[in-house]
Amino acid sequence: MGILERFSTIMKSNINALLDKCEDPAKMIDQYLIDLKENLAEVKKETAGIIAIEKQCARQFDENEAGIKKFQDLAKKAVDSGNDGDARVFIGKYKELEGKSPNLESNRNTAAENAAHMRAMHDKLVEDIQALEGRKAQIKSTVAIAKTTEKLNKIGDPTGKASAIGGKFSDMEEKANRMLDEAQAKIELNTPAESAADSLAKEYSKATDGDIEEELKRLKG
Repeated sequence: MGILERFSTIMKSNINALLDKCEDPAKMIDQYLIDLKENLAEVKKETAGIIAIEKQCARQFDENEAGIKKFQDLAKKAVDSGNDGDARVFIGKYKELEGKSPNLESNRNTAAENAAHMRAMHDKLVEDIQALEGRKAQIKSTVAIAKTTEKLNKIGDPTGKASAIGGKFSDMEEKANRMLDEAQAKIELNTPAESAADSLAKEYSKATDGDIEEELKRLKG
């Protein structure tokens, strides 16, 4: 398919809409740039030839129109001079040129339309390339952030995990404290209980300062 046959496709293309539909715009943006630059190179390559045809068709039409006017003027002069034979020759010539005029005019208009399409495609492709180049870094960074966010969502909330781990440590600490309390309780249970008499004996056997002085006097005596 020639570049002109792709005119409608190129002119209707919307880069932003295409990128929005892509699952991975960061990957597609480079491919779009390659395609656009290839189209632009093709347009540039063919534009010169199409513009040359446009000028040629315009020149042929203008030359034909000038020929018609020329032989019309000559036919009039021949009539004014009373030379009907020459007038008939000139009339036949400009009638011949008038017969060519519609086809030459059609060629000129078609060539002009083709050249206009090439210029429009050139401008559209340049505009799309510039816009895409401008958005390239932004799109890639946005996609990278989106992917990172998606990965974090799949992994889960790190804060929630930390809280769960902290809770497990608290449970372990509480369990250890409970085990220590139980061990101390067992020690107390294994210690023989002191009788009431023993407890009173201890109270009464406690030496006072007075007792010590009396004992000292006794020893001296």
